[in-house]
Amino acid sequence: MKKSTLFDIISPIMIGPSSSHTAGAVRLGLLARNIYKNTPEKVIFKLYNSYAHTGKGHGTEKGLLAGVLGLSVEDRRIKDIFESDIAKTIEYEFEYQDNFKYHPNAVDITFLGKNKMFISGESVGAGEIAIRQINDFHVKLTGKYNTLLIVHRDKPGMISQVSSLLQYHNINIASLFCDRSAKGQQASMVISIDGHINEDIIEIVEEIPEIYFVSYIKKL
Repeated sequence: MKKSTLFDIISPIMIGPSSSHTAGAVRLGLLARNIYKNTPEKVIFKLYNSYAHTGKGHGTEKGLLAGVLGLSVEDRRIKDIFESDIAKTIEYEFEYQDNFKYHPNAVDITFLGKNKMFISGESVGAGEIAIRQINDFHVKLTGKYNTLLIVHRDKPGMISQVSSLLQYHNINIASLFCDRSAKGQQASMVISIDGHINEDIIEIVEEIPEIYFVSYIKKL
């Protein structure tokens, strides 16, 4: 008789003894991939606390890698992701650390390739997640809404320009989270919206003077 594994139990809907370590890990990796936008050459995962100690038994590493490779939580390839052809397309490594300033189920994901990006997030339970940091900026992304991530110069009127543009196109803002590196330097906006933004509007946002980076992140 074939012995069942954890992934036999949780596939294809990824429910099981620890959704935070399985479905949450996949969703963290997938959301990080959507933020990064490019195809990385290498990804470094640093797992903290409970993720570091019990993640291996719950398939956390498999989930994170599968998400970064673009698989969704119901994809049956997750349980054999390390042996899959898709996993051979990038380099990856895992590191482990105790740091109780972090959430028990926290991970830092560093993308290396066309550009470098650092993303830190956590799995908060029941498959729910939150991205808390992108590079030097504190953010809040949960994957529940379509979201605009914008990096721009910190100066008066930038938020107004973007919000007025969205209002003109009848796009409602569900939440707005802002941060900056220093006064007058770079700043960020994380704008979660109701509905969808088409490519034409994103291009208009990109053309606003002193906006350096725009990423449209679709909800999971």
